This record gives sequence, structure tokens and C-alpha cells, in this order.
Amino acid sequence: MNAIISASELASALAGPHPPVLLDVRWQLTAPGQPPFDGRAAYAAGHIPGAVFVDLDRELASAPGANGRHPLPDVAEFGAAMRRAGVSGSRPVVAYDGGQGWAAARAWWLLRWAGHPEVRVLDGGLEAWDGPLETEVPEPAEGDFAPAPGALPLLDADGAAELARSGLLLDARAGERYRGEVEPIDRVGGHIPGAVSAPTTENVGADGRLLPAADLRERFRKLGAGDGTPVGVYCGSGVSAAHEVLALAVAGIPAALYAGSWSEWAADPARPVAVGPDPQ
Repeated sequence: MNAIISASELASALAGPHPPVLLDVRWQLTAPGQPPFDGRAAYAAGHIPGAVFVDLDRELASAPGANGRHPLPDVAEFGAAMRRAGVSGSRPVVAYDGGQGWAAARAWWLLRWAGHPEVRVLDGGLEAWDGPLETEVPEPAEGDFAPAPGALPLLDADGAAELARSGLLLDARAGERYRGEVEPIDRVGGHIPGAVSAPTTENVGADGRLLPAADLRERFRKLGAGDGTPVGVYCGSGVSAAHEVLALAVAGIPAALYAGSWSEWAADPARPVAVGPDPQ
């Protein structure tokens, strides 16, 4: 199954006899000292007809702490949130966000990790949608989705460190954060020793849509993926890394997510930190 869906394909699916459950996951990373982005207000101002708002910070993550800024949600609470949104195991799901793709990919990854068989991300997000919007809030029938975690590979800090030595660990953050030149959010800048810089922003074109699968395969091949090399991805808090895992899936390359990511790694002063352009 393709991990993404175009706006035209989504329009056709929504008009068909078995429309997908549609999740609006608008969210943006907020810099310290700035007012948080209000995804629910953006949703209320206009969303794709039938879409249900999902709050990334509250429903796709648990509270920030030692495990990072966006730890995985409690499985039972995540399942309840998805059922409230109308998600069932036998019905396709499409997630979208404002266009960046990171938040929608987080929803995609969580649902796939939790065992849902058919989840896709709207390629290009709401920016790519040229159909009507509505402000009416739907009241979906309760879904029956029962999470069964483990369908996608997941890394912890020790696993990420090992993969950086034995396979390929990709850092999906901006290059300057990887190099340790700036760190606007976490305790310290730099990267996990052995990780390779691979900003997820370079997986999309000027239109905000993912590059063609062949181009993505070539990009990841140049970074060291291929020939059975195990691949993992991390970012700041496990959100933009989910977008890189999505891009890898489109390229046909399975990859594990380090959900705690840099916000968990850097919180422990005992963990090593590398700086500069060299992985080591």
C-alpha cells in the first residue's frame, strides 16, 4: 500500500461508497517564548469536509518529560482517541496537516505502528487540497480500532546508539542543529555519534509534496541506505522523523523510528554528543 495519497485521489475516495476516516492533524513546532500554534482554531476556521481534528500534543503524544518532548502516547489513551475520531480497523484512514507533512506523518506512523493496516498521508497537506472546506464539526460514529503495538520498528536510546554504529541512523533535523551551530529548543546542540545528517525538508519539492519515489531512493542510497542496511531515524522529538520514515517508506526502504529523539538523548548529560559535519 502506498503511504501517501494525492488530493485528487482523496477527493475521489471521499466521494466513493467507502470513504476513509479523515484526520486533521494541524500542528507546528513553536519556538520558546512564542505563543503556541492553535491547530484547533485553524481547524475550526475551515477543514476538509468530514475531517475530525486530532491534537498532536494531547492525543498523539504523552506529556513531555525524561523520554522527550513528544513521548509516545499511552496505548490505551491513543486507542480511545482514535475510536472517538471514528477510526476502525477495517476502514482506511487519511491524515493531513497544514502542508508541512510532519504532524500527519506522526499520525500515520502511530496508527501503522499500532497495527492499522491502511493509513495514508495527504501529499502536500491542506495546501494541495483544491476542493471545498467546511466549518461544521462532524460527530463520527465510534470506531472499533484496537491498538496492537509493534507493527513498525521502534528504537530506544540504546538501540539508536547501536544502529549508529552497525547500520544507518539518519538525523532528520536541520543541518545547523545536527552540527550543533544552533539549538533553539533542547539542552545542547549536536547529534548522536555516528548519525548522518538527512534533513527531512530535503525530501519534498518546492510544492511541498514528497519527491518521486525514484528520487527518494537515490537520495537515501547516497546517504548509505540500501543492500539490506538497517535504517533508523530521529529528529528533535519524534515528529519530523516520522515524516522521514514516511519518505523512506515511499522509497521502499523500511526504517525504525527513535521516538524519544534528540530531546530524550540530550536530556541525559551522560550520553555522548558529537558536533560538526562529521558523523563521529
